[in-house]
Amino acid sequence: MSISKPRYDKEEFARRGDEIYDRDISPHVKSADEGKFVVIDIETGEYEVDQDELAASDRLLARRFDAQMWTRRIGFRYARH
Repeated sequence: MSISKPRYDKEEFARRGDEIYDRDISPHVKSADEGKFVVIDIETGEYEVDQDELAASDRLLARRFDAQMWTRRIGFRYARH
């Protein structure tokens, strides 16, 4: 299996990821999800949520092997600081 290469620059990744999170994901998260990772395919809007970032990434890649993934922590602006 080959590794998918980024098809967008950093700014476009962030713009798309934040837009999908704010529009489609944020309205559905619960307080119990705070601190979990959300991994988003910025092309399809598909996503996975998990306490373990790698587990969420693996599940998304199992469905979309060529996913362009953006990661964020629920309740925070970024995945890491």
